[in-house]
Amino acid sequence: MTASVFDHPYLSGLLGDEEISAFFSAEADIRAMLTFETTLAQAEAEHGIVSKQSAARIAGTCATFQPDVLALRHAVATDGVVIPELIRQLRKAVGGDAAEKVHFGATSQDVIDTSLMLRLKAASAVLSDRLSQLLDMFGKLDTDYGSNHLMAHTRMQAAIPITVADRLAAWSRPLADYRQRLNATAFPLQFGGAAGTLDKLGDKADAVRAALAGNLELSNTPQWQSQRAIIADLAHLLSLISGSLGKFGQDIALLAQGGDEIALSCGGGSSAMPHKQNPVAAETLVSLARFNAVQLSAIHQSMVHEQERSGAAWTLEWMILPQMVIACGASTRLAQTLATQIERLGR
Repeated sequence: MTASVFDHPYLSGLLGDEEISAFFSAEADIRAMLTFETTLAQAEAEHGIVSKQSAARIAGTCATFQPDVLALRHAVATDGVVIPELIRQLRKAVGGDAAEKVHFGATSQDVIDTSLMLRLKAASAVLSDRLSQLLDMFGKLDTDYGSNHLMAHTRMQAAIPITVADRLAAWSRPLADYRQRLNATAFPLQFGGAAGTLDKLGDKADAVRAALAGNLELSNTPQWQSQRAIIADLAHLLSLISGSLGKFGQDIALLAQGGDEIALSCGGGSSAMPHKQNPVAAETLVSLARFNAVQLSAIHQSMVHEQERSGAAWTLEWMILPQMVIACGASTRLAQTLATQIERLGR
Protein backbone atom coordinates (compact mmCIF):
# COMPACT_ATOMS: atom_id res chain seq x y z
CA MET A 1 0.00 0.00 0.00
CA THR A 2 1.20 3.52 -0.73
CA ALA A 3 0.02 7.04 0.07
CA SER A 4 1.61 8.46 -3.08
CA VAL A 5 -0.54 8.78 -6.19
CA PHE A 6 2.59 8.45 -8.33
CA ASP A 7 3.10 4.75 -7.55
CA HIS A 8 -0.39 3.87 -6.35
CA PRO A 9 -1.72 0.57 -7.76
CA TYR A 10 -4.34 2.31 -9.92
CA LEU A 11 -4.06 6.10 -9.48
CA SER A 12 -0.59 5.89 -11.00
CA GLY A 13 -2.26 4.90 -14.25
CA LEU A 14 -3.36 8.53 -14.49
CA LEU A 15 -0.77 10.42 -12.47
CA GLY A 16 2.33 8.24 -12.62
CA ASP A 17 5.22 8.06 -15.05
CA GLU A 18 7.06 4.74 -15.05
CA GLU A 19 10.01 5.99 -17.10
CA ILE A 20 10.69 8.95 -14.81
CA SER A 21 9.84 7.07 -11.61
CA ALA A 22 12.52 4.50 -12.44
CA PHE A 23 15.20 7.14 -11.81
CA PHE A 24 14.01 7.39 -8.19
CA SER A 25 13.86 3.70 -7.38
CA ALA A 26 16.11 2.28 -4.69
CA GLU A 27 17.87 0.23 -7.37
CA ALA A 28 18.69 3.31 -9.47
CA ASP A 29 19.88 5.22 -6.42
CA ILE A 30 22.16 2.39 -5.27
CA ARG A 31 23.59 1.95 -8.77
CA ALA A 32 24.40 5.66 -8.93
CA MET A 33 25.96 5.62 -5.45
CA LEU A 34 28.15 2.66 -6.40
CA THR A 35 29.14 4.51 -9.58
CA PHE A 36 30.33 7.36 -7.35
CA GLU A 37 32.38 5.00 -5.16
CA THR A 38 33.95 3.32 -8.20
CA THR A 39 34.80 6.60 -9.89
CA LEU A 40 36.13 8.10 -6.67
CA ALA A 41 38.56 5.22 -6.18
CA GLN A 42 39.69 5.52 -9.79
CA ALA A 43 40.22 9.29 -9.52
CA GLU A 44 42.20 8.83 -6.32
CA ALA A 45 44.31 6.13 -7.99
CA GLU A 46 45.12 8.57 -10.81
CA HIS A 47 46.67 10.86 -8.22
CA GLY A 48 48.39 8.26 -6.06
CA ILE A 49 46.07 8.42 -3.07
CA VAL A 50 45.02 4.79 -3.40
CA SER A 51 46.78 2.04 -5.31
CA LYS A 52 45.58 1.03 -8.76
CA GLN A 53 45.09 -2.48 -7.41
CA SER A 54 42.78 -1.21 -4.67
CA ALA A 55 40.84 0.92 -7.15
CA ALA A 56 40.43 -2.07 -9.47
CA ARG A 57 39.26 -4.24 -6.57
CA ILE A 58 36.70 -1.60 -5.51
CA ALA A 59 35.45 -1.13 -9.07
CA GLY A 60 35.10 -4.87 -9.64
CA THR A 61 33.16 -5.34 -6.42
CA CYS A 62 30.86 -2.38 -7.09
CA ALA A 63 30.01 -3.75 -10.54
CA THR A 64 28.24 -6.78 -9.06
CA PHE A 65 27.53 -5.73 -5.47
CA GLN A 66 23.99 -6.29 -4.20
CA PRO A 67 23.44 -4.77 -0.76
CA ASP A 68 21.16 -6.13 1.92
CA VAL A 69 18.34 -3.61 1.45
CA LEU A 70 16.50 -4.65 4.62
CA ALA A 71 19.64 -3.93 6.63
CA LEU A 72 19.90 -0.56 4.87
CA ARG A 73 16.34 0.24 5.90
CA HIS A 74 16.96 -0.62 9.54
CA ALA A 75 20.19 1.40 9.59
CA VAL A 76 18.57 4.51 8.07
CA ALA A 77 16.11 4.52 10.96
CA THR A 78 19.09 5.14 13.24
CA ASP A 79 21.63 6.95 11.07
CA GLY A 80 19.24 9.12 9.09
CA VAL A 81 21.15 8.32 5.88
CA VAL A 82 21.87 5.13 3.99
CA ILE A 83 25.61 5.55 3.42
CA PRO A 84 27.16 4.31 6.70
CA GLU A 85 25.52 0.90 6.34
CA LEU A 86 26.05 0.75 2.58
CA ILE A 87 29.76 1.47 3.00
CA ARG A 88 30.02 -1.08 5.83
CA GLN A 89 28.56 -3.75 3.56
CA LEU A 90 30.67 -2.66 0.60
CA ARG A 91 33.92 -2.71 2.59
CA LYS A 92 33.10 -6.21 3.79
CA ALA A 93 32.55 -7.31 0.19
CA VAL A 94 35.76 -5.66 -1.04
CA GLY A 95 37.84 -7.16 1.77
CA GLY A 96 41.59 -7.02 2.32
CA ASP A 97 43.65 -3.84 2.29
CA ALA A 98 41.44 -2.28 -0.39
CA ALA A 99 38.46 -2.20 1.99
CA GLU A 100 39.84 0.73 3.97
CA LYS A 101 40.17 2.75 0.73
CA VAL A 102 36.45 2.51 -0.05
CA HIS A 103 34.82 5.96 0.28
CA PHE A 104 38.19 7.51 1.20
CA GLY A 105 37.90 11.26 1.81
CA ALA A 106 34.17 11.34 1.09
CA THR A 107 31.10 11.75 3.28
CA SER A 108 27.49 10.61 3.07
CA GLN A 109 26.27 13.82 1.45
CA ASP A 110 28.83 13.51 -1.34
CA VAL A 111 27.45 10.12 -2.34
CA ILE A 112 23.75 10.93 -1.93
CA ASP A 113 23.82 14.29 -3.68
CA THR A 114 25.99 13.04 -6.53
CA SER A 115 23.68 10.07 -7.03
CA LEU A 116 20.81 12.54 -7.23
CA MET A 117 22.60 14.68 -9.82
CA LEU A 118 23.40 11.67 -12.00
CA ARG A 119 19.76 10.62 -11.97
CA LEU A 120 18.37 14.13 -12.41
CA LYS A 121 20.61 14.60 -15.44
CA ALA A 122 19.20 11.46 -17.03
CA ALA A 123 15.61 12.38 -16.14
CA SER A 124 16.07 15.89 -17.56
CA ALA A 125 17.24 14.41 -20.86
CA VAL A 126 13.96 12.45 -21.03
CA LEU A 127 11.92 15.57 -20.26
CA SER A 128 13.80 17.57 -22.90
CA ASP A 129 13.15 14.90 -25.50
CA ARG A 130 9.45 14.84 -24.64
CA LEU A 131 9.22 18.61 -24.98
CA SER A 132 10.80 18.29 -28.43
CA GLN A 133 8.20 15.69 -29.39
CA LEU A 134 5.38 17.86 -28.05
CA LEU A 135 6.64 20.87 -30.02
CA ASP A 136 6.58 18.70 -33.15
CA MET A 137 2.98 17.74 -32.34
CA PHE A 138 2.01 21.38 -31.98
CA GLY A 139 3.75 22.04 -35.29
CA LYS A 140 1.59 19.40 -36.98
CA LEU A 141 -1.55 20.90 -35.45
CA ASP A 142 -0.45 24.25 -36.82
CA THR A 143 -0.04 22.74 -40.29
CA ASP A 144 -3.45 21.06 -40.14
CA TYR A 145 -5.51 23.71 -38.39
CA GLY A 146 -3.43 26.86 -37.95
CA SER A 147 -5.51 28.99 -40.32
CA ASN A 148 -8.78 28.01 -38.65
CA HIS A 149 -10.55 30.58 -36.50
CA LEU A 150 -11.05 30.62 -32.74
CA MET A 151 -12.77 33.13 -30.53
CA ALA A 152 -10.29 34.71 -28.14
CA HIS A 153 -11.41 34.99 -24.54
CA THR A 154 -10.16 37.52 -22.02
CA ARG A 155 -11.26 37.24 -18.41
CA MET A 156 -13.48 34.30 -19.45
CA GLN A 157 -15.45 36.48 -21.85
CA ALA A 158 -15.52 36.37 -25.65
CA ALA A 159 -13.13 38.99 -27.05
CA ILE A 160 -12.08 39.05 -30.73
CA PRO A 161 -11.44 36.38 -33.37
CA ILE A 162 -7.96 34.84 -33.53
CA THR A 163 -6.49 31.90 -35.40
CA VAL A 164 -5.57 28.49 -34.10
CA ALA A 165 -1.95 29.43 -34.88
CA ASP A 166 -2.19 32.24 -32.33
CA ARG A 167 -3.30 29.85 -29.61
CA LEU A 168 -0.68 27.25 -30.57
CA ALA A 169 2.04 29.89 -30.32
CA ALA A 170 0.98 30.63 -26.74
CA TRP A 171 1.27 26.93 -25.93
CA SER A 172 4.55 26.22 -27.70
CA ARG A 173 6.82 29.23 -27.15
CA PRO A 174 7.36 28.66 -23.42
CA LEU A 175 8.12 24.99 -24.02
CA ALA A 176 10.91 25.80 -26.47
CA ASP A 177 12.48 28.05 -23.82
CA TYR A 178 12.16 25.38 -21.11
CA ARG A 179 13.75 22.77 -23.35
CA GLN A 180 16.70 25.09 -23.95
CA ARG A 181 17.04 25.74 -20.22
CA LEU A 182 16.92 22.02 -19.43
CA ASN A 183 19.63 21.34 -22.00
CA ALA A 184 21.79 24.12 -20.55
CA THR A 185 21.45 22.97 -16.93
CA ALA A 186 24.76 22.12 -15.28
CA PHE A 187 24.41 19.12 -12.98
CA PRO A 188 27.18 19.43 -10.39
CA LEU A 189 29.34 16.96 -8.55
CA GLN A 190 29.02 17.05 -4.76
CA PHE A 191 32.39 16.28 -3.18
CA GLY A 192 33.57 18.03 -0.06
CA GLY A 193 34.24 15.45 2.61
CA ALA A 194 33.22 15.82 6.22
CA ALA A 195 32.69 19.60 6.26
CA GLY A 196 33.19 20.64 2.66
CA THR A 197 36.97 21.09 2.88
CA LEU A 198 38.24 17.74 1.49
CA ASP A 199 40.72 17.77 4.38
CA LYS A 200 41.82 14.14 3.90
CA LEU A 201 43.07 14.75 0.37
CA GLY A 202 45.43 17.60 1.21
CA ASP A 203 46.98 19.40 -1.76
CA LYS A 204 45.53 16.83 -4.19
CA ALA A 205 41.94 17.70 -3.34
CA ASP A 206 41.29 19.97 -6.32
CA ALA A 207 42.84 17.55 -8.80
CA VAL A 208 40.85 14.57 -7.49
CA ARG A 209 37.67 16.61 -7.50
CA ALA A 210 38.23 17.69 -11.12
CA ALA A 211 38.97 14.12 -12.21
CA LEU A 212 35.91 12.79 -10.41
CA ALA A 213 33.63 15.42 -11.97
CA GLY A 214 35.05 14.80 -15.43
CA ASN A 215 34.72 11.04 -15.23
CA LEU A 216 31.12 11.30 -14.00
CA GLU A 217 30.34 13.93 -16.67
CA LEU A 218 29.13 16.36 -14.00
CA SER A 219 30.16 19.98 -13.58
CA ASN A 220 32.98 20.79 -11.17
CA THR A 221 30.95 23.34 -9.24
CA PRO A 222 32.28 24.98 -6.06
CA GLN A 223 31.07 23.25 -2.91
CA TRP A 224 27.29 23.53 -2.57
CA GLN A 225 26.43 21.14 0.25
CA SER A 226 24.66 23.84 2.29
CA GLN A 227 23.74 26.12 -0.62
CA ARG A 228 20.79 24.54 -2.40
CA ALA A 229 19.94 27.08 -5.08
CA ILE A 230 20.96 24.43 -7.62
CA ILE A 231 18.04 22.29 -6.43
CA ALA A 232 15.65 25.23 -6.15
CA ASP A 233 16.45 26.41 -9.69
CA LEU A 234 15.71 22.98 -11.14
CA ALA A 235 12.50 22.67 -9.10
CA HIS A 236 11.46 26.10 -10.38
CA LEU A 237 11.97 24.94 -13.97
CA LEU A 238 9.96 21.78 -13.31
CA SER A 239 7.12 23.90 -11.97
CA LEU A 240 7.29 26.20 -14.99
CA ILE A 241 7.04 23.24 -17.37
CA SER A 242 4.08 21.67 -15.59
CA GLY A 243 2.52 25.13 -15.18
CA SER A 244 2.63 25.92 -18.90
CA LEU A 245 1.31 22.45 -19.71
CA GLY A 246 -1.45 23.09 -17.18
CA LYS A 247 -2.39 26.18 -19.19
CA PHE A 248 -2.57 23.97 -22.30
CA GLY A 249 -4.82 21.55 -20.41
CA GLN A 250 -7.05 24.32 -19.08
CA ASP A 251 -7.51 25.80 -22.54
CA ILE A 252 -8.44 22.42 -24.01
CA ALA A 253 -10.93 21.75 -21.19
CA LEU A 254 -12.60 25.11 -21.83
CA LEU A 255 -12.69 24.48 -25.58
CA ALA A 256 -14.26 21.08 -24.90
CA GLN A 257 -16.85 22.75 -22.68
CA GLY A 258 -17.98 24.90 -25.60
CA GLY A 259 -17.73 21.97 -27.95
CA ASP A 260 -17.99 23.68 -31.35
CA GLU A 261 -14.32 24.71 -31.69
CA ILE A 262 -12.67 21.37 -30.91
CA ALA A 263 -13.22 17.66 -31.45
CA LEU A 264 -11.43 15.22 -29.13
CA SER A 265 -11.14 11.46 -29.32
CA CYS A 266 -10.75 8.95 -26.49
CA GLY A 267 -12.19 10.99 -23.66
CA GLY A 268 -12.85 9.51 -20.24
CA GLY A 269 -16.02 7.56 -19.57
CA SER A 270 -18.72 8.25 -16.98
CA SER A 271 -20.41 5.57 -14.84
CA ALA A 272 -23.68 7.53 -14.85
CA MET A 273 -23.66 9.21 -18.27
CA PRO A 274 -22.41 6.85 -20.99
CA HIS A 275 -22.67 9.57 -23.66
CA LYS A 276 -19.90 11.68 -22.06
CA GLN A 277 -16.23 11.87 -23.06
CA ASN A 278 -14.56 13.73 -20.23
CA PRO A 279 -11.31 15.65 -21.01
CA VAL A 280 -9.39 13.66 -18.41
CA ALA A 281 -5.87 14.37 -19.70
CA ALA A 282 -6.62 18.10 -19.86
CA GLU A 283 -7.99 18.19 -16.32
CA THR A 284 -5.04 16.22 -14.96
CA LEU A 285 -2.56 18.65 -16.50
CA VAL A 286 -4.21 21.38 -14.44
CA SER A 287 -3.96 19.29 -11.26
CA LEU A 288 -0.27 18.50 -11.85
CA ALA A 289 0.51 22.16 -12.50
CA ARG A 290 -1.06 23.17 -9.22
CA PHE A 291 0.63 20.31 -7.38
CA ASN A 292 4.12 21.38 -8.48
CA ALA A 293 3.37 25.02 -7.73
CA VAL A 294 2.61 24.03 -4.13
CA GLN A 295 5.69 21.78 -3.82
CA LEU A 296 7.96 24.59 -4.98
CA SER A 297 7.36 26.47 -1.74
CA ALA A 298 8.57 23.43 0.22
CA ILE A 299 11.76 23.28 -1.86
CA HIS A 300 12.43 26.91 -0.94
CA GLN A 301 11.91 25.96 2.71
CA SER A 302 14.57 23.27 2.27
CA MET A 303 17.14 25.91 1.28
CA VAL A 304 17.57 26.83 4.96
CA HIS A 305 20.62 24.69 5.81
CA GLU A 306 22.12 25.53 9.16
CA GLN A 307 25.93 25.73 9.32
CA GLU A 308 27.76 23.19 7.11
CA ARG A 309 25.00 20.57 6.80
CA SER A 310 21.34 20.22 7.75
CA GLY A 311 19.61 16.94 8.35
CA ALA A 312 16.15 18.54 8.51
CA ALA A 313 16.36 20.58 5.30
CA TRP A 314 18.02 17.75 3.41
CA THR A 315 15.33 15.26 4.44
CA LEU A 316 12.59 17.67 3.33
CA GLU A 317 14.25 17.84 -0.07
CA TRP A 318 14.11 14.03 -0.38
CA MET A 319 10.38 14.14 0.35
CA ILE A 320 9.56 16.78 -2.26
CA LEU A 321 11.91 16.80 -5.25
CA PRO A 322 11.30 13.27 -6.65
CA GLN A 323 7.55 13.91 -6.66
CA MET A 324 8.07 17.16 -8.56
CA VAL A 325 10.15 15.42 -11.23
CA ILE A 326 7.59 12.62 -11.60
CA ALA A 327 4.72 15.14 -11.73
CA CYS A 328 6.55 17.04 -14.46
CA GLY A 329 7.13 13.77 -16.30
CA ALA A 330 3.44 12.90 -16.04
CA SER A 331 2.61 16.36 -17.39
CA THR A 332 4.75 15.86 -20.49
CA ARG A 333 3.32 12.38 -21.00
CA LEU A 334 -0.28 13.54 -20.69
CA ALA A 335 0.31 16.61 -22.86
CA GLN A 336 1.50 14.33 -25.65
CA THR A 337 -1.55 12.12 -25.16
CA LEU A 338 -3.85 15.14 -25.27
CA ALA A 339 -2.21 16.54 -28.40
CA THR A 340 -2.84 13.26 -30.21
CA GLN A 341 -6.52 13.31 -29.15
CA ILE A 342 -7.22 16.58 -31.00
CA GLU A 343 -9.14 15.62 -34.13
CA ARG A 344 -10.20 19.13 -35.05
CA LEU A 345 -9.28 22.58 -33.74
CA GLY A 346 -10.99 25.83 -34.69
CA ARG A 347 -13.58 26.48 -37.40
